[in-house]
Amino acid sequence: MTEDQYARKAKEWTESAYADAATYLSHRADLVVALGAELVSGDEVLDLACGDGGLGELLIARGFRYRGVDSTPEMAEAAKRRLGHDAAVELGDLNDYTPPAPVAATTVFRAIYYASDRRAFFDHVAGFTEKKLVFDLNPRQYRLDDVLADLRAAGFERIALRAFFMPQTVALPSPAAALARALERSRPLARLALRFRFTYLVAASR
Repeated sequence: MTEDQYARKAKEWTESAYADAATYLSHRADLVVALGAELVSGDEVLDLACGDGGLGELLIARGFRYRGVDSTPEMAEAAKRRLGHDAAVELGDLNDYTPPAPVAATTVFRAIYYASDRRAFFDHVAGFTEKKLVFDLNPRQYRLDDVLADLRAAGFERIALRAFFMPQTVALPSPAAALARALERSRPLARLALRFRFTYLVAASR
């Protein structure tokens, strides 16, 4: 998607991008907190490529401080409108943005491919992230071993992986959503499914 397309869709990005935004983003927020090094209430999360701040709403509701950054002015403005005074939202590029102070966690969702140099990006993020970096990864787009090697070269030695089976464009009934979350923990089935669809969530710590 181009910058212009993001700009045109910014007004109701969360509501239009997900068939069931509440379920999808709630599961993502839970894993941001629990996967790998656990976050605690009051920790600050930096969300690079934050879009309109839909994830921010759920992290704030869970007691975290939230800082959103997006390179599209219309998205940053939409995030400011959505989150109001509950969050800091800035215009910035994920490749070179540096927060004013270190953060507990940095997240990058549906945007890791915007890193112009992935290893340099991981190294940059390691400089201001105290607990963990969390991002989603399509293993059919990037070789998992290559990404893990880049993380370790940046000093992220502890890496937790979790399949993420919540569909973006289909709203699942509650029992099916619960089954999808349970299947994420079944490693053989998860690895098989990831050959064809879905993504990993990666949590990397030093």
